[in-house]
Order: sequence, then structure tokens, then C-alpha cells
Amino acid sequence: MTKKIFYFLFVIFNIFALIYLVYPLPSLPDLPNSVKSNLPGDTVQISHVTAYYTNMSRTEVMNFYKAYYTGLFRINLNHPPEKAKQVIVDTIPSYYLEEIVLPLKESLYINGFEWEQDVFTKPENRIKNKLIYEGKEYHAKITLRRFPTDIPGRIITFFITEIALITTVLVLKFSIKHD
Repeated sequence: MTKKIFYFLFVIFNIFALIYLVYPLPSLPDLPNSVKSNLPGDTVQISHVTAYYTNMSRTEVMNFYKAYYTGLFRINLNHPPEKAKQVIVDTIPSYYLEEIVLPLKESLYINGFEWEQDVFTKPENRIKNKLIYEGKEYHAKITLRRFPTDIPGRIITFFITEIALITTVLVLKFSIKHD
């Protein structure tokens, strides 16, 4: 009887996992009250990169993107700004770098550069980092980089992970019985 319940729950879990994995990724609209950058490096030169000039605060930007990445499994990570050079491009200025993760589906990195808050520049020298785009001054430049996965890759990764976990449990169970 217990094995039947276990197999039933296992099948139900896998059905829900497959629904989660094939459910489409959210499409990201343009950042409101912002201007989309068309500078080199902000468009097609780096895959899945988009940038915006804005006067929105960090909290407003993060709340906007968290509203599109909802769900039970969403993970929010805060990275040191230096990591933006590894994730996006090695010449990017950064004040903050946050990541929204949908496990097995996608990671969205949100890099914000607020020239007035630049911790890598002395306060008296920050004025030279002022963000001016198309003749207008902006408080911040937000650069997004998505790392999506394709559906077959998600499913394969899920089942390989599941098989590895089941194998590990069975090996541990077997070794405990024979000790």
C-alpha cells in the first residue's frame, strides 16, 4: 500500500514539474518611464542584453521586474557589483547587481549604475560619470541580461537530477542495510 502511495505521489510530482518546466517564460516589457539604449553593447552585440536610461530608483526597478517574475520558485539574489564584469561585459560600470532566478528555466541579471552613488569613484570625481543620453541627463542606467534555457534542456536536466537523487537514496539505503 505504501509503495502505491509513493508511486502515485511520484507521478503527481513529475506531472507538476513538467507543467512548470514547459510553462512559458515571462516576456519582459520595456522599463517604464525610461529610454531604451541603442548604444553598442546594449543591443545585439551581447546576447540577451538590453539597457535603459532611467530616473527610477533601485527599489522601483527591482519591484517592476519582480512583478513579472512571480511564482513559488522564484529566487532573488544580490551579488557584489564587481560580478557584473563577469556576467555582462568587463567594461560595465555597476552600483548594484541583482539576479532573479526561476530554477531550471532562466536567470535575469539586473545591473544598475547610479552615477551619483558610484562607490568606485571619489565623490568629487563622480560628475564625470554623469549619464547623458540623447541630450538628457539620467540618474541611472539599467542593464539586463537574460540566461534562458530551452524546454528540452530543462526537461533533460530535471530528469537527470531526479535520477541522480533516486540513485543516491537507493545506494545509501543499500549501504545502510549492509553495515
